[in-house]
Amino acid sequence: MKKIVLAFSGGLDTSFCVPYLIDKGFEVHTIFVNSGGTSANEEKKISKRAYELGAKKHINVSIETSLWNEIIKPLVWSGSLYQDKYPALCSDRYLIVSEAIKLCKKLNTKYISHGCTGMGNDQVRFDLSIQAFGNYKTITPIREIQNKVSDVRGYEQEYLKNKGFKVSTLHTKYSINENLMGATVSGSEIDDWKEPSKESYILCNTPDKYPSKPKKLEIEFSKGEAKKINGKSMKGPNLLRMLNKIGGKYGIGRELFAGDTIIGIKGRFLFESPGISILQRSHRALEEAIFTDKQNNFKPLIGKRWVELVYGGFYFDPLTKNLENFLEDIQKSVTGKVTVLLNAGKVEAVAVDSKKILLSKDAVYAQSASWGVEESAGFIKLLGKSTSTWTEINKK
Repeated sequence: MKKIVLAFSGGLDTSFCVPYLIDKGFEVHTIFVNSGGTSANEEKKISKRAYELGAKKHINVSIETSLWNEIIKPLVWSGSLYQDKYPALCSDRYLIVSEAIKLCKKLNTKYISHGCTGMGNDQVRFDLSIQAFGNYKTITPIREIQNKVSDVRGYEQEYLKNKGFKVSTLHTKYSINENLMGATVSGSEIDDWKEPSKESYILCNTPDKYPSKPKKLEIEFSKGEAKKINGKSMKGPNLLRMLNKIGGKYGIGRELFAGDTIIGIKGRFLFESPGISILQRSHRALEEAIFTDKQNNFKPLIGKRWVELVYGGFYFDPLTKNLENFLEDIQKSVTGKVTVLLNAGKVEAVAVDSKKILLSKDAVYAQSASWGVEESAGFIKLLGKSTSTWTEINKK
């Protein structure tokens, strides 16, 4: 039998994939990549499910540290959001593929599989990433059946039942995807462009449970990377998890997003990313004080392009790393402390403390300066020379 690696989550789609691939003559090896949203107890259930379905071998892999270093840090450095709103919470998909490819190499197989449908963005992210690793053969069971049956999920359930496998009778109202970066929620009234219900709150409190008093946090950065909260050193994943918890109490980072998907259709979902929102706001406040005006104007252009590439499936394109190298290089001076104030649904950077702030010895804005009226007038005259010349020549 040909060996194949299946990126497995234990849900209906990937559960269907296991016996389907076996029926096609594959020896199925499953891998669950935990990007920070699954407990140890749930991992055990996923492992048990894989073996029940007939997997030859199953492994669980944690990528929290890799996710922080390879995705979250450059995302914070970018200071950008996809279409100015979405913090690319889907980016863990690239590391899932990377781990699946490692298993393919270990098993000496070129066959790899995933449970993505043909209607969403993840199929693009998975397939483009697999292609970037070389000549692999991607098998996609859900896409193989989706234009052959009218009810894909119903077909999957019936297929599993006919094979003698239990199908969960627990039907959740929403499709929820959670990782260290945050949570994404879709389905039900969200898909129908209606107001989400209280059941859609995952990391965030409902507004009626927001704390009555604001909260201050001091976040310390070293070369652009958050290292401490209120003076306490923390590893990246734990720091973000703490910010998710604290920020979630105030409903920070919760948004509805109706975006343009990679495949050209509109997609609407809700997401919550309290920690990312706090980190990006505090980090940008530090950059604004430390960067030159040229850096402050130019860096957002690079950050925006980086996020667009990552959202669109091109994380492994060399341009993504080229831009990332710029973002990392420009962080060399971004060291200092930022005090943020958390209120209902809002985070503000209220104080910045750094030895790198570009404070001029010659002047204080709107207060004092070492130059006089003649120098100011001359500077402004030359600054506007092109405009005034155009006016002289073109006025009638």
